[in-house]
Amino acid sequence: MTRTDHRGMCVNGAGAGAVDAFETALGLLMCGRGDPLAACQAALEDSPDFAMGRALLAYLHLCGSEAAGAAQVAAMLPDLQRCAASERERMHAAAIAAYAAGDFQGAAERLDDIVIEYPRDLLALHQGHLLDFYRGDCRNLRDRVARVRHAWSPALPGYHGVLAMHAFGLEECGDYSQAEECGRDALAMEPRDGWAHHAVAHVMEMQGRRQEGIAWMQEREAHWAPDSALAVHNWWHLALFLLAGERTDEVLALHDARVAGNGAVALDLVDASALLWRLQLAGVDCGQRWKRLAEQWAPFICDGWYAFNDAHAMMAFVGAGRWDLADQLLLTMRARLDRNGSNQMMTRDVGLPLARALHAFGRRDFGGAIAILRPLRAIAHRFGGSHAQRDLIDLTLLEAARRDGRAPLLRALAHERLAVKPDDPQARRYRDAAADLRGAA
Repeated sequence: MTRTDHRGMCVNGAGAGAVDAFETALGLLMCGRGDPLAACQAALEDSPDFAMGRALLAYLHLCGSEAAGAAQVAAMLPDLQRCAASERERMHAAAIAAYAAGDFQGAAERLDDIVIEYPRDLLALHQGHLLDFYRGDCRNLRDRVARVRHAWSPALPGYHGVLAMHAFGLEECGDYSQAEECGRDALAMEPRDGWAHHAVAHVMEMQGRRQEGIAWMQEREAHWAPDSALAVHNWWHLALFLLAGERTDEVLALHDARVAGNGAVALDLVDASALLWRLQLAGVDCGQRWKRLAEQWAPFICDGWYAFNDAHAMMAFVGAGRWDLADQLLLTMRARLDRNGSNQMMTRDVGLPLARALHAFGRRDFGGAIAILRPLRAIAHRFGGSHAQRDLIDLTLLEAARRDGRAPLLRALAHERLAVKPDDPQARRYRDAAADLRGAA
């Protein structure tokens, strides 16, 4: 039986109850809230041959950026391909097959083909947007959404999510004013949209608006924090604002209460690693937190799915002094260079060099770390993440220059940073440290 979803897209194999459950799951996914997996499974229990329900289930397993999810999807593919009765559904099946095989670029292109033909396919738009983020493709992060906005209006369910995605893409392309406006418009429609909230936080982070950022996060916590898959990442954003204000005791407390997780989700561990590494660069003793985090990362060493995750695992191993795990990860990453897939390129170009630089930094080979990090900054987007996340590379380079006594380099890097964030206390400290080094020479 052919029905339509709430945006008028034809769906096959679904009863009315399954369509409603699918829409519930999709709505939760767009806000980053609740349990979209349970709602999706309810749709498939109602209608096992619901092709778009099966597609949504596959994407939910894939978007966690872990090899285990891809393995689950590979087992699901035959049933999805069997149920895919329309051209759109077959296009989704092809995109999912590429994604599960590790071809992120191919999957992103197939998802773009879908929204060009079917611009109101919210699921295809959302998953393509995530792949643009995971691949560091800021232009497509913005333009994939721009290409379809003509087909949308506030009357269509999910429009807030379209605005939220566009806001993040605009921010990553440096259009901060339009990005903030777009994000705030999304939140006016749906205050619980965690992605929109996160997009506005990114704008404030990139503009160095730390006091506004703290207020933005704290005053709206009741909207973005409860029952949210994005909560840890948004807590991380609050922690960055606090750290920029040198409120390190509050950052540590926030890490312990909100960011340090149970170790089950790689994306949450990324935030924990990134926060502790920044604290360590700022001279804060993180104590036993590194040990626990390294133990949580250890099962992911052989994951081989996403180099961005691997680099953050290396931070934990170096921070904890677990050189056995750090060396094992380097060997595993080198072995991946012989494989096909998008992660091979990500590992070759950025992931492995960055892991080696972090390893060198931890071994106090600051000159070696500098030699890798300086050219790496220009191509770091190739392994994904946001500007705010990849800023950690610049911060590590600054600290390596300070510890290696490289006064001219430290001065240059500090002024580079101050040109973008004139009120950044950390950049000012590095500028002053460079002057002290020159005075002592």
